[in-house]
Amino acid sequence: MRRTFLFPLALLALIFVATASFSQSGQPGGQPAGQTAGQMEGSLAVAGGGVSVKGWTGKIDAKEQAAGMTLNSAKLVKEGKALHVTTGPAVTYWNPKNKASGDYTVRATFKEFKYMSINSHPHPYGIVIAGNDLGTDKQSYLYCAAYGNGNFIVRGFGPAPFQMNGPRGAADPAVNKAAGVGQPVTQEIAMSVRRDKIECAINNKVVASYDKSALVTSGKLKSTDGVYGIRFAHNTDAIVTGLKITKP
Repeated sequence: MRRTFLFPLALLALIFVATASFSQSGQPGGQPAGQTAGQMEGSLAVAGGGVSVKGWTGKIDAKEQAAGMTLNSAKLVKEGKALHVTTGPAVTYWNPKNKASGDYTVRATFKEFKYMSINSHPHPYGIVIAGNDLGTDKQSYLYCAAYGNGNFIVRGFGPAPFQMNGPRGAADPAVNKAAGVGQPVTQEIAMSVRRDKIECAINNKVVASYDKSALVTSGKLKSTDGVYGIRFAHNTDAIVTGLKITKP
């Protein structure tokens, strides 16, 4: 009888390992509803990668570094007034001169011309705010990112990764959905700090709001004052336009 149960037990163990959650970039453990652990995919290094936009820099996630990726495995270039990002590893980009303090809103428009063109399932991209000690092992920041399937996530690093709207994120009617793989999809994403609140709006609707005290705390943000930028999950290609800050 003991031998009879060995194979089923081994199979269950394999299933458990395969479904373990571990990622901050929108992969298993952080995937939107409907995405399975079987959809995991490795990051694909981008040919001719690196940062070629004057004044900008970036940092890939620690797990990407551990896998042998570098900042040159992703690509940030200027195309007219737009920023064109192709990943590669999950990465955050910023210009150290882009700083925000007090009450403010940072916004930009993100467009995938061909939804899921280099990935097997939806991957997110969005706005970063409250960046402090960026590029170091002590960095902290918050980001709100949208998927082309109608989902969004609010996450950050402090310096360990943290999640604000659950491991799978959430769906919202405000988040645009691509008509299908290879079709265009556009999201306008904004993050605001207003008095004691931090909000994320997608396509002009507030989809998430948090008390500042829930974010400016140990293990999360050092302050809501800091550098702002953009965040992309791995294996994603999109154009960013209109990145700007406004004050009330």
